[in-house]
Amino acid sequence: MKHEEEKPVGLPENAFRELKPEEEYQPLMSPHKNYAEVNLWSVLWGIGMAVLFSAAAAYLGLKVGQVFEAAIPIAIIAVGVSGAAKRKNALGENVIIQSIGASSGVIVAGAIFTLPALYILQETYPEEITITFTQVFISSLLGGILGILFLIPFRKYFVKDMHGKYPFPEATATTQVLVSGEKGGSQAKPLLMAGIVGGLYDFIVATFGWWNENFTTRVCGFGEMLADKAKLVFKVNTGAAVMGLGYIVGLKYASIICAGSLAVWWIIIPGMSLIWGDSVLNMWNPEITATVGSMLPEEIFKYYAKSIGIGGIAMAGVIGIIRSWGIIKGAVGLA
Repeated sequence: MKHEEEKPVGLPENAFRELKPEEEYQPLMSPHKNYAEVNLWSVLWGIGMAVLFSAAAAYLGLKVGQVFEAAIPIAIIAVGVSGAAKRKNALGENVIIQSIGASSGVIVAGAIFTLPALYILQETYPEEITITFTQVFISSLLGGILGILFLIPFRKYFVKDMHGKYPFPEATATTQVLVSGEKGGSQAKPLLMAGIVGGLYDFIVATFGWWNENFTTRVCGFGEMLADKAKLVFKVNTGAAVMGLGYIVGLKYASIICAGSLAVWWIIIPGMSLIWGDSVLNMWNPEITATVGSMLPEEIFKYYAKSIGIGGIAMAGVIGIIRSWGIIKGAVGLA
């Protein structure tokens, strides 16, 4: 039975912060009421969004090596479609549309960075490795199912027990989009204006090139000299998407990300040039024939610093798993 009620006035004040002792969070959609959620409308639109954004994510991933988060644009489309169709209390339906559509992007992101490697190996070792479409389809299908099954036992912990402790930038942005769209009227105007301003900004940069999206200190002679002599370069991406993501993440986590980038470009790269400037470090890449000191800062980043950063991310993941082992064990036990 569907429950007809007034449109939500907004998320509770404690939606994105840690709860105080004995404080409880009351979700926007009460668990004690029935809402329109999984129905023909939401499932069909969700499948349509999955097909569309899977193709888009796969194309961009294979072309530029980077996929986008589909949850936010899907949420915007879901809100627009439900508004045009005059759907009543469509928040639950829009959540399902976004969930179905965005889950495909996760599968695509994993597939496009692994499956091409199998075909490369097949080309290199045709007798030992043979890849078929059926294998690719089944592996992708089972991978998606496995990911969802692993997500289920962790949902209660991360959503309820760790409420407000992590920023979840994509989920935060998606939630704001869905709630703003559900409010309608003047409450949805900031969302519309933000989309127009961001779209015009990126359109001008990409189409007319009035300014460079990536600012660098190499634009002046002094900056060029610092890059050549001291291997010091300052770069910043001024794209609307990056600025919006920084706002969503918040000052604390954006500062941490910025500090990591500065450590690479201002400490690791100049430090490597200072310490190993006359050395050719090619133990893991024989194609490198230049000394570290003769390389541009961007080349030092490409051949060395990037690998250090990836190693740091991997180690952080291992440390996180070790520290959360008790939580993981309990969640799997519940499953």
